[in-house]
Amino acid sequence: MVQIGNFFFKYRNFLFIFLYLALFIPSTPVFGEAAFGPRHYQYPLIIGLVITVVGQLIRGATISLAYIVRGGKDKKVYANTLVTDGIFAHCRNPLYVGNILMLVGVGVLVNSLLYLVVFIPIFLFIYQAIVLAEENFLRNKFGSDFDAYTKRVHRWLINPVGLGKTISGMHFSWKRWLIREYNTQVVWMLCIAVILIFKYDHWQWDTNARNTWFIIAVVILACYYGTIRYLKKSGKWTNV
Repeated sequence: MVQIGNFFFKYRNFLFIFLYLALFIPSTPVFGEAAFGPRHYQYPLIIGLVITVVGQLIRGATISLAYIVRGGKDKKVYANTLVTDGIFAHCRNPLYVGNILMLVGVGVLVNSLLYLVVFIPIFLFIYQAIVLAEENFLRNKFGSDFDAYTKRVHRWLINPVGLGKTISGMHFSWKRWLIREYNTQVVWMLCIAVILIFKYDHWQWDTNARNTWFIIAVVILACYYGTIRYLKKSGKWTNV
């Protein structure tokens, strides 16, 4: 599994592109009209948005409180420090938990049974392999400190005990959240916009209206992306 994880670690960013494209493969709905009535679309709409937004908020809280530099080096697993504070004091992989919830949420939002029963399990297997590869690296580098950390903090489950105290007791850097996350946020929000505009036909929009809303969404997200990127590259947002 460690070797499998090291392989997928190199290409993990491309994994998300594939998974977002897989959302639009035709599938049997999870919430069909026959079982859930004429307003069946409300179930995936509400449930999906709640799950995916919670995932992004978990990522935001994690990055804003104690960012972990584990992005790899030369396409290999790497970490210069063992971060155990912030949300990492409650879960060893909160960023990955956030990613999982974000993808499960959009899978529910698009109302795709195929995506949830086929692609999400594949994604979970790959993530498990990546995590095992990362843990192998961390154990070799930090030894007993990492072993002690694994004994008190779960790999996947977020322990809510003391979470409020952790959040209130640390500086929340929302600028770091935006700078570190804007690429992910834009792709994620664009995916949601496409689903809402083109997948949900109960809005009763004609083709021109749908295209107009799509263009508006793209312009807003492009402005957001450009603004955050400028603030980052220009150095106006530093020491975050």
